[in-house]
Amino acid sequence: MKEESLSRATKRVKAQRITTEGFHYYGQVIFPREDGKPYDHNDAQLLLQDGIPRFYIMHLENRGLNFDRITRHLKCTQCLGSLNGKEWFMGVAAPGNFLDPIAKPELDGIMVFQIPGDCFIKLNVGTWHAGPFFESEAVDFYNLELSDTNITDHHTCDLVETYGVEFEILP
Repeated sequence: MKEESLSRATKRVKAQRITTEGFHYYGQVIFPREDGKPYDHNDAQLLLQDGIPRFYIMHLENRGLNFDRITRHLKCTQCLGSLNGKEWFMGVAAPGNFLDPIAKPELDGIMVFQIPGDCFIKLNVGTWHAGPFFESEAVDFYNLELSDTNITDHHTCDLVETYGVEFEILP
């Protein structure tokens, strides 16, 4: 039996330099602060109460700048940041319907942010995300999520199957 191949178009998206204001629909950008500063709204507003938090360093190689899948987590926030000051990219889209575990992101709502290596991001619960992506051969990232996020709270939309499109990031 012959397998059908899905036709796909490539949507090129210019990455926007991340700012606190531009990213606020999707999460927070956390920049360095003075030591001893009291906790406030500029600190990562974490939701990790539904399990055991997991903080680890993930090693990623040869990610390139194309993606055809986007994922969301409905039970927790997630924090990501690169080590060694490496710049990287993240595709995001608004959460949409939290009550529908098979909801899909709005295709025209997917955008890409360019993230410098001197900050990290906190993704809001339900924010669709694809990445991290980068142009270096390899980059290490720290990641804070729940210990079982990738097993019990990993909702992925195949963009080729759903919309017939893959994304190419333009730095």
